[in-house]
Amino acid sequence: MSKPDTAAPARDFGKARRSSLIAAIFLMATSATGPGFITQTATFTATLGAAFAFGILVSILIDFVVQLNIWNIVAITRMRASDLANAAVPGSGYLLAVLVIFGGLVFNVGNIAGAGLGLNALLGLDVKLGGALSAMIAIGIFLSRRAGMALDRLIVALGILMMGLVVFVAFASQPPVGEALRQTVLPDTLNFAAITTIVGGTVGGYITYAGAHRILDQGLGGAENVASVTKGALSGILVTSIMRFILFLAVLGVVASGVTIDISSHAANPAAQAFQAAAGEFGLRAFGLILWAAGITSVIGAAYTSVSFAPVFKRDLSDAGRNRITVIFIAISLAVFLLLGTPPAALLVFAGGFNGLILPLGLTIFMYVGWCRRDLMDHYAYPRWLLVLGSITCLLTWYMGIESIGPIFAFLSA
Repeated sequence: MSKPDTAAPARDFGKARRSSLIAAIFLMATSATGPGFITQTATFTATLGAAFAFGILVSILIDFVVQLNIWNIVAITRMRASDLANAAVPGSGYLLAVLVIFGGLVFNVGNIAGAGLGLNALLGLDVKLGGALSAMIAIGIFLSRRAGMALDRLIVALGILMMGLVVFVAFASQPPVGEALRQTVLPDTLNFAAITTIVGGTVGGYITYAGAHRILDQGLGGAENVASVTKGALSGILVTSIMRFILFLAVLGVVASGVTIDISSHAANPAAQAFQAAAGEFGLRAFGLILWAAGITSVIGAAYTSVSFAPVFKRDLSDAGRNRITVIFIAISLAVFLLLGTPPAALLVFAGGFNGLILPLGLTIFMYVGWCRRDLMDHYAYPRWLLVLGSITCLLTWYMGIESIGPIFAFLSA
């Protein structure tokens, strides 16, 4: 009599775990390289040139410390950020959840606008129509009976598509790679405002928790999965870093060739100009596809991650219930977008400043857990070097967050 194949279920579980980690990696990466990041990169590269490479490097280093701490502590405790915050400092989880959900909603208006602008450049569709169509696609995913699988597959496919197109345009623009590498560590100019903006738009708010909450929802929590989670976080940071730097090189090649990119007008689209200058009509269409992919994946990522904080208010919230709330979240974002059109600059300044305040608050709680509440991690031997780096980064993000209070009050008083 033949023995049952016990290796098959183990292989299936291993494959499912790898698929879940890959999806979490791309969810983090695409959330961190949305329409705002694409526009900011083109704008700052047009003004700073190769020196902006240093800003990209700083954002990557901060991302490394923040994401590695968040992913590991969430996995070890098996608790979402809001639940962990409540356990560590009673009541703080509710505050964190409200801030993340509201900040994600504000950003999602911009994400829908970015998707609409992408379809406008790609197909010539009206921006409002393109935004509405993109939002409906995102809603359709969460209404699907297999929403989790559809979400994972779309995020990975669009993430790979974005990378491929950006790499092509980067080659076409022929950037001065040597000069960029030199100024990555020895910049001719330092612009802290640019660094603050990029960090706030790539690590702040909901983005911090996107990948971590996804791995938890896929059942990859627990100290026994720390090695896999750490590998996943590092892979996610690597993918995100590559996407950021290649996009920067694509724009730098255009700037270095002598092409002037208009950044003075609110109606200007610096990234679209750069892609068109690098690869002509195809470059413009490629930009449209990249911006649409960045927009719709950010819509999905912002909605999914923001709503992942909802269970802190209702413990018995089912997956179906979360999907319904996510649909409502996207619908509200779409309604605001349709009423406002493309979000005004003041709204985007407010969103960036507001989400810049969320990062240090959440990171402070996580550092408190790491240093003082080992009981919540079942006394796991958490790496001290990671806590030291996390604490230094936390102080830095508080400084940047305080710097963003001015724009918030300016928006509220406008």
